[in-house]
Amino acid sequence: MSPKMKTSFKYSGDSGTYHSRDNEEAVPHPGSVREQLEPGNQTLVTVFILGGLPFTMELPSLFFLLFLLIYLLTLLGNILLLLTVLSDPRLHALPMYFFLGHLSFLDTCLSSVTMTKVLARWVGPGPNAISFVGCAMQLYAFHILASTECSLYTAMAYNRFLAICRPLRYSVVMSRRACVGLAAGTWLTGSLHAMIHATLTFHLPYCSPNRVEHFFCDIPAVLKLACADTATNQALILTNTGAVAAVCFLLLCVSYAYIVCAILKICTAQGRQRAFSTCSAHPTVALLYCESPIFIYLQPSSSHTSNGVIATFYTAVTPLLNPFIYTLRKKEMKKALRKLTYGQTLSLHV
Repeated sequence: MSPKMKTSFKYSGDSGTYHSRDNEEAVPHPGSVREQLEPGNQTLVTVFILGGLPFTMELPSLFFLLFLLIYLLTLLGNILLLLTVLSDPRLHALPMYFFLGHLSFLDTCLSSVTMTKVLARWVGPGPNAISFVGCAMQLYAFHILASTECSLYTAMAYNRFLAICRPLRYSVVMSRRACVGLAAGTWLTGSLHAMIHATLTFHLPYCSPNRVEHFFCDIPAVLKLACADTATNQALILTNTGAVAAVCFLLLCVSYAYIVCAILKICTAQGRQRAFSTCSAHPTVALLYCESPIFIYLQPSSSHTSNGVIATFYTAVTPLLNPFIYTLRKKEMKKALRKLTYGQTLSLHV
């Protein structure tokens, strides 16, 4: 440092930099950059500042309590649902509840990956910072969980299609081995998807500024900070992330179109009403969940505010709703839940 340069600084938390009190020159935060041993001594970001949710900082206490309540209810509901499925062997053996157990686990993890950082913004004294490695891990964890859940909704729709449209072949096609294979396929698809995106995203150099305009590290928000050409990454978002969500959405629509046609062929109005009541919950949540990423990843120019609102839906609202939808609407789940809670011996009617 030159002897003429002033050494009194003030810290700007949002930008991750120090400013001179005398001449207000921006000086990189020593803990937020790393010096690369190359000609030109290029500085690369090692700490990101998460921007948080839009419109929530005006009433921080209210939104903190709201999201804390959502997070706690999500954990309680999904863990209880998972324990209920695992505690009853006959329930766990049914394909629908086998997939439902995986869905509860995914919702628990997905909510924890994203919501804990949201809550930390209101609790911590300083800016909501996350390290370069931590950001990469969060992006990978989010995409493996979100992609797996999207594929799992499709597998559940296929299971429902076979049960209603191909009842005579259902027990043969949806064997235990087939269920395990479908579940393993969803996890494999999610892991490959997340690994590709995390590797290509964080292989790029990131220079100042370091503020991520999102409440967690996601691909579009992070790529905006890259000091390199992101054309390949943007093309991959369209062909991979957006395409996966679009394909899942299309398969869900096709599956439930066949299901609706089969239900309409039921002779009695009471039978049709009962069938629609049984099948309405899953397609509503699944279609909305798979539709949300399409708006984010297929519209690169969409605003931070709209992305934040849409992402909040499938990272906070959907994981909260799933336990209530699948528990309160299913007699088998309610019986198994009472058995788990009160220790009663109840028979399950499959």
